[in-house]
Amino acid sequence: MLLFWTAAALLAAAAAALVMWRARGSSAAPAESPELAVYRRHLAEQDELKARGLLGEAEWKAARAEAGRRLLAASETQSEAPALDERRQAGVVLGSVLAAAALGVAIYALVGAPGAQDQPYAGRLQAWRTTARTDPAALAPAEAAALLAEMAEKTPDNPDAWSFLGRARTAAGDYFGAAQALERAVALRPNGSDDWTALGEALAGLAGGKPDPDAEKAFRKAIALDPRSPAPRYDLGRLELMAGKREEGLALWREALALIPADDPRRAALAAEIEAQAAGPATNPALASEIAGSDAAAQDAAIRAMVDRLAARLQSQPDDAEGWARLVRAYGVLGETERQQAALASARARFRDRPADLAAIEAAAR
Repeated sequence: MLLFWTAAALLAAAAAALVMWRARGSSAAPAESPELAVYRRHLAEQDELKARGLLGEAEWKAARAEAGRRLLAASETQSEAPALDERRQAGVVLGSVLAAAALGVAIYALVGAPGAQDQPYAGRLQAWRTTARTDPAALAPAEAAALLAEMAEKTPDNPDAWSFLGRARTAAGDYFGAAQALERAVALRPNGSDDWTALGEALAGLAGGKPDPDAEKAFRKAIALDPRSPAPRYDLGRLELMAGKREEGLALWREALALIPADDPRRAALAAEIEAQAAGPATNPALASEIAGSDAAAQDAAIRAMVDRLAARLQSQPDDAEGWARLVRAYGVLGETERQQAALASARARFRDRPADLAAIEAAAR
């Protein structure tokens, strides 16, 4: 604590000295008006012209008199700021600095923790290590990233260490640090599809919601390495949607949907999001990924909300056989048997004369 207050006092003193030095410099006399230089040059030119015989005596006297008159007027009207009393000025500046320091101390006393013990970084790391051994889920993403960074530095040739570090930094919102760690991971393990996907996600986050060519390259690399992985297809589709390429983005999302197991909750979320994108104006393409990354309760609530929107749309647009199939499948994934049977009954009545469509809807119920 003593070290903190000593450092704070030294910084405040340095700031005060800098402010006073700058204030002292500002009290210097203002620069001469540029008009004076113009008129002096004009006088010199008149004398030169007379000396070369290009200006007569009478003309020279008249021009010189006019230039002199203007020079005198400019000299009289030039504003001269009165010199400030340096002692008084220093007192004002010093008083302002002291008042700011006092205000800072008062605010810290009210909202800070002046009685708290010093917490060196090494001590915090040790506490996080203890938590990691007993309850890893209790660590915040930034705390987990700090421990993984320590591990990665100790085992610099371990691709898993850099991969886990990159994912933790992404969860903590440190996209730049995540990209650095994941670039190291793919350099050590160039055939890791998951690592390339994670790198693309970090680069996309670093781009701040805008399409990024480096992120696109990472996702395409991941797809080439593992064509059966839905994650890079979904992420690449999101980039296409951000770029305004709706058809390309939806095609990639449908490919990803086909690769997700039927009992995976993400399938219902993605199906509903595809429905929302295809049915009307583009919505937030990051919605499904945010749902997938949320806790179980929030994920379930969001999925159910999207399924309810799909059901409501089918009430006004009931001829969409594909939509009914998705609704029936979504109810099955959510375990809502009664609603699934009710939707299936409605679909059977609607499509009794369209056996191919009805067969697809029946298959979705299995």
